Amino acid sequence: MATVSFDQATRVYPGTERPAVDKLDLDIADGEFLVLVGPSGCGKSTSLRMLAGLEDVNAGRIMIGDRDVTDVPPKDRDIAMVFQNYALYPHMSVADNMGFALKIAGIGKEERAERVRDAAKLLDLQDYLERKPKALSGGQRQRVAMGRAIVRNPQVFLMDEPLSNLDAKLRVQTRTQIASLTRRLGVTTVYVTHDQVEAMTMGDRVAVLKDGLLQQVDTPRRLYDHPNNVFVAGFIGSPAMNLLELPVVDGGVQFGGTTYDAGQEALQAAAGNTVTLGVRPEDLELVPEGEGLSVEADLVEEQGADAFIFGHTMVNDQSHDMIVRVGGRRPPEKGAIVWVRPQKGHVHVFDSKTGLRLGD
Repeated sequence: MATVSFDQATRVYPGTERPAVDKLDLDIADGEFLVLVGPSGCGKSTSLRMLAGLEDVNAGRIMIGDRDVTDVPPKDRDIAMVFQNYALYPHMSVADNMGFALKIAGIGKEERAERVRDAAKLLDLQDYLERKPKALSGGQRQRVAMGRAIVRNPQVFLMDEPLSNLDAKLRVQTRTQIASLTRRLGVTTVYVTHDQVEAMTMGDRVAVLKDGLLQQVDTPRRLYDHPNNVFVAGFIGSPAMNLLELPVVDGGVQFGGTTYDAGQEALQAAAGNTVTLGVRPEDLELVPEGEGLSVEADLVEEQGADAFIFGHTMVNDQSHDMIVRVGGRRPPEKGAIVWVRPQKGHVHVFDSKTGLRLGD
């Protein structure tokens, strides 16, 4: 197995001025499952394709282990890639699809068959080896694509949104299988997704990108509890964090009818007389009328044990969306007005101008 390093790696597509990936610095440990996540166009797939050798690196370099592979052809990088559309040969059986790369590499027939059998057992595909891809479900095709990667015993697995063609229930089931399988194999894995829930549930660490720039790389828990900036705060978490620009007053931040103590160290570091306060839906508590902010419920989403109020509030004569988690037994009706404030110690403070986190 091997480590992977992006060292100031940059990709600029011909005819564009702004890099698709801009000076990416990222170290991935041996055997680590790292997820690249971000909105469309953020550079996550380009980063993966640079590592695979499918995109040129215009500046910087990429290392696999102690080998500089920046200019090494894809076939010589000892990586295996699982694509979004599975890329299976329709005229070949499952066994032939899984063993095709080994056949091209000149591996003997007996060894090929043994490796395919071992991978099929790992993926619960023994009963499907003679079938063609068209006779398989989406989840089974995805496992065949995984098997084709596994039989090669690569140093690094690369996965480009491999679950995006599956339905919601199968995605949940399959992402668990992939995460446990790659950890069992101990292979360094770089996984690309736009789904931040997928990223949070699968990755040892998660790298968040925006406009080709790395915003933060950290464990899922750290990203959730300690986002470095407003973008990461708003992107990580489902439902999303509430973000409000609020005035700094004596004793804290003016949160509607109450003054919230957001920490003097953070407030003193603010560039102006306002800060962006972030609070997650589960960290807002209902309070008596007049204390905190009033939120009008535009939609109430009941999920059994919990319910989510999707509403709006007024701050400085401007309407802002708000999401509040409440108990699912007796949620308020649509159109109801509730009053909320953050639970003590459960806010995130950001500079209104730079968007960067303030304080601890």
